[in-house]
Amino acid sequence: MNEFHPGDLDGPQSARAALPGAADDGRAARERRYRAMGWWPGEGLLDRYAVTARRLGDRLAVADAAGRRLSHGMLWREAGRFAEKLEEGGVGRGDIVILLLPNVVDTQAAFVGMLRLGAIPASMPTRTDPETVAYAARLTGARALVTLEHHGGGRLGDIAREAAAACGHGLGVFLLDESGGTWRTAPAGRDASLPANAADLAHIMFTSSTTGRPKAVMHSENTLAALNIGFAERFSLGPDTPIFLASPLGHSIGAVHGTRLSLHTGAPLILQDVWDPERALETVEAFGCAFTVAATPFLKDLVDASWPRSKPKLASLRSFLCGGAQVPPSLMEAAQARFPNTFVTVLWGMTEGGLVTCVRESPREKLMNTAGIGLPGLELRCLSPAGGAVPAGEEGELVMRGPGVFTGYFGQQDLYESEMTGDGFFRTGDLARIDADGYVHITGRLKDLIIRGGVNISPAPIENALADHPGVNAVAVIGHPDDRLGERICAVVVPDGEAPSLRDLIAHAQAKRLPKHHCPEVLRIVDRMPMTPAGKIRKADLRTAAVGDGDGPGERA
Repeated sequence: MNEFHPGDLDGPQSARAALPGAADDGRAARERRYRAMGWWPGEGLLDRYAVTARRLGDRLAVADAAGRRLSHGMLWREAGRFAEKLEEGGVGRGDIVILLLPNVVDTQAAFVGMLRLGAIPASMPTRTDPETVAYAARLTGARALVTLEHHGGGRLGDIAREAAAACGHGLGVFLLDESGGTWRTAPAGRDASLPANAADLAHIMFTSSTTGRPKAVMHSENTLAALNIGFAERFSLGPDTPIFLASPLGHSIGAVHGTRLSLHTGAPLILQDVWDPERALETVEAFGCAFTVAATPFLKDLVDASWPRSKPKLASLRSFLCGGAQVPPSLMEAAQARFPNTFVTVLWGMTEGGLVTCVRESPREKLMNTAGIGLPGLELRCLSPAGGAVPAGEEGELVMRGPGVFTGYFGQQDLYESEMTGDGFFRTGDLARIDADGYVHITGRLKDLIIRGGVNISPAPIENALADHPGVNAVAVIGHPDDRLGERICAVVVPDGEAPSLRDLIAHAQAKRLPKHHCPEVLRIVDRMPMTPAGKIRKADLRTAAVGDGDGPGERA
């Protein structure tokens, strides 16, 4: 059976990671094991952080690019003031509140304030629209929304007010001002009953779905603690390892590995709101940041950024976890050369949980070509289309269960049940192989498969082969409709300087030993890729553009 319990490869964690009783003996028994192994501590994040705020009150807690800084003691007091404002506006314990906030100090204060009040945060990226926010509010029965009036060139306040008007129930809108105060522009909304599987709900994070509507992913204090504990142990994180975060706090990467992880460890959280790679390098150096999680484009920009100083780039950064989009081996090699002090590893995971990385002891071949091994307790399998486990090394749909896996989709119980196996594994929708050492090789997405002449072709190996062509800045491979074969292989390229020709790309792919029928047959040149806030390429948008722009820049074989 292609199944793996990854903690055995984690060195000092292996004693905790050995799962007694590998056979499935029911959810209750698994949860008892999670508690016994310490992955579910039964301690709320607020209780843990209250101790930190008292013990490290004068030390830096959070800083942003605007120069604002709060110590732990100041953060605790600001959070208390925010909680009072929410309570005065009609928000109480157990109410769901949408946080539509950028990477600024106020976001951390608002989050801790919600914990102090006992409200349930629902994090959303600021790159959104009123219709999406209104849908999320209706789906969750949110009582209020917290945002800024202005953010950069956008008007978040207008988005919030339009969403409140459209959501169908009273949705309170709380605006943070520049001094960290709040004021209310509408009364807080109606009470909303929680679904039966939300009794231990601690945080909602939104993720996209095939319908384009967000899914409301539910996590408990325990599932999120399992992720924070796993990362703190795997990467030796504590109060003296500042976290740099340029990923949006409204996305799961920022919420889990920024907002919550910094409160869990007591580390300073150093925020960058508007992405600028040179500024990021300077910020990491200025604060001695030791850990970050970011999407593939961030890593590429940092590799390419100028750095006139004598010390290496990211000299203080111990660990850089890179995920969201495919990370080509050529980019991993460039990162190793440019950041000699930094351990760079692919991060595979989902808003639903189940995080996978390499460890420092991982062999180079695994580090370059795999997503790594799961956090302690995470069980992974690959399933055939018929639902059975496939042998080690064979491709199948990756499924997972473990202490850091989510508890359900708010308001979408039928959807949740449809994506679970009978023995409690979540179907990720990713195609993968798990090798004999337990390392995960992500080979693509089920919905991204190209079906050419009846043969399923995964884009990931083709993208990896084309990514290090000198004329390619970014590449995505999609299916292009074809009357004869159903689909042909289409490479969508953001050029680096002079755009490559289709013939150039085919020759490069063949030099990388790609089979002939896996080489690109259609080329489209674009100025930029459509991206999600997490840094993933929106392939559905690319497919629409590639079909609709057949006469645009590009070539066809």
